[in-house]
Amino acid sequence: MFYEPEKRDRQLLPHDPFKAIVSPRPIGWITSISAKGEVNLAPYSFFNGVNSRPNIVMFASEGRKDSVSNIAETGEFVCNLATLDLRDPMNDTSAPLPHGANEMVRAGLKAAPSRLVKPPRVAESPCALECKLIKIVPMETFDGQTVDAHVVFGQVVGVHIDDRFIVNGRLDTAAMKPVARCGYDEYAVVESLFAMQRPAT
Repeated sequence: MFYEPEKRDRQLLPHDPFKAIVSPRPIGWITSISAKGEVNLAPYSFFNGVNSRPNIVMFASEGRKDSVSNIAETGEFVCNLATLDLRDPMNDTSAPLPHGANEMVRAGLKAAPSRLVKPPRVAESPCALECKLIKIVPMETFDGQTVDAHVVFGQVVGVHIDDRFIVNGRLDTAAMKPVARCGYDEYAVVESLFAMQRPAT
């Protein structure tokens, strides 16, 4: 099968397979705060790390949502790890609440203070990355048409890890059971790992 994205046969493929192909994707569970002090928590499935020295992360928002607006105002955010135990609260924070509403309160989550940035982190999450804004990049198509999508790049300035998940100096990813976004309404969970060594030559 081959198709051009805007010309796919919607009888054969009524739902766009794109997100099912680009999967699983880590979830950026982003805490931000407005200049007025309003806390926002929202999950973003277009999220990843893009550099290790220094640690740099990115997330993309389809539409200029509260997270992007808040980060543009304050220059700070936190990435909280979404795990299997937190899947329901994470999903709850995706609801389209009115501007200024606190998703942490709606989902019954506790806010924990960050060390170096103002937005709080999710206390129940085993890992959190405190970030300072590098830049927000508005997207456009290859031929220069504006797209209502915004990519936020941030540098990690502080890392929180629940000590229970550090084993022999390494973070036990599988023990935390992080969840990832797949296509449609589907998710995956990391419960087992395998290792491969990079070739020397």
